[in-house]
Amino acid sequence: MPVILAIFLVIINISAVFGFDLPVSRISDDSLLRNRMKEAWLTEAPGRVLSQRARNEVLENGERVLVSAIEGREEFMVLFSRELIRGTSIENRRATREFPGWAQGSWMITRRKDTGAGTLIRFFPRSDQNTHIQFRPFDREKSLMDVVIYGAHVSRSIPVAAPFERLYTMQLKDILSLVENKLPLRYLEPDPLNYRDSRRMIEQIRKNLGDLRFADDGAIDENGNYVFIETLRPQNPNRAGLNCSGFSKWLIDGLLRPVTGNRLAIEPLKAPFGERGSSFTINWEERRDVFFGLDWIRNLAARANETLRSASYRELAEFEVRENNFSSLVVNENRTFVIHSYPGFMPEAGYEIHGLHPLLYTLAIDEPYSFYLAAISTEISTPSSLRGTPRLRQYYHIAAIVPYFDEYGNFKIAVFESAAETSFGALRGRYPGHHINLVKIPVSAEFNP
Repeated sequence: MPVILAIFLVIINISAVFGFDLPVSRISDDSLLRNRMKEAWLTEAPGRVLSQRARNEVLENGERVLVSAIEGREEFMVLFSRELIRGTSIENRRATREFPGWAQGSWMITRRKDTGAGTLIRFFPRSDQNTHIQFRPFDREKSLMDVVIYGAHVSRSIPVAAPFERLYTMQLKDILSLVENKLPLRYLEPDPLNYRDSRRMIEQIRKNLGDLRFADDGAIDENGNYVFIETLRPQNPNRAGLNCSGFSKWLIDGLLRPVTGNRLAIEPLKAPFGERGSSFTINWEERRDVFFGLDWIRNLAARANETLRSASYRELAEFEVRENNFSSLVVNENRTFVIHSYPGFMPEAGYEIHGLHPLLYTLAIDEPYSFYLAAISTEISTPSSLRGTPRLRQYYHIAAIVPYFDEYGNFKIAVFESAAETSFGALRGRYPGHHINLVKIPVSAEFNP
């Protein structure tokens, strides 16, 4: 990826995402402006383009666009930056006088400084710097299109029957008509109304967190008593609390109690569930407890899906997340962005955690009425007391993850773990190189732990 583009991405990522976006088909056309600016900004010699001052332009419908250029070492970018729009609904939208470069409808065209040739066109269909459609030159008659969601290519190298420079001035609707059957439009037009129950559930969880504290190996049993998970013995009331496993049970109990009137028993949640391990690992399970976290979230998911959906949804294939919605990721390596392959779901491990952000985005779109319990694992060396035993993958931490869109259409991720709300950045940053297994839980606006 060009260095100038990497610099641009670093700059815009310090900005907040907000606004209320229109459907892609309703984004106002600015092709007349791009056509008028073509000679002076898009085909003119690089030195002359870079010597020009930024200028404000107004579209026929009154929307404002800031035309400017950013210089890099080997390339430069010409930006058609739309004015950022805020609002509480499509009918109540107002201009902000801000032109961040990624507001809905903005274009970015990257050119070489030595030859002036275009190398990349990027279009922002939403006011989200992490979501864009981009085009690359291929030959004299065709270009290639990618759809990038939070660094992941959900579509890559889709042929577009138009020369690259022709895209400089084409109307957006004409460009999209060339790829309409191959464009995953659902990822570009989330409906905030689909996430009302998720937002309500998050609010209810937050209201109840103040009564909790962390305690190693702590959980609440079916009778409402604080006990230790391993022995089921009572905890000291003065220090009673929940660990990550006990907290995930508390959360699921809060969803099921309004329906069943009861909490779950602890012992059944420890039972092996589904395929995992082998004849080799079974010899170490008792001493190492390597699959505890995986079995725990699977049992919780089975009970939640059985109760909140139907008995047929308690099967592992129904609730374990195994989708592979993308095969490559854009990774920042020393301020240079490069494309790496992404293996997706792997049995006995789950997903590499560095691809979790775009995975949760696509899951939020595809499964708007679900959230997830996550079991985090890595290969762990043997404790010193068990010298000579092998390195084994161990599921040792559990978190609850709720991906959703707020009422303004902004993508967010709520994370709850170990009797507290943390953050997605903290979760991902804490476990570099780890894997994460996800099970799907139905969202419910009724929460009573």
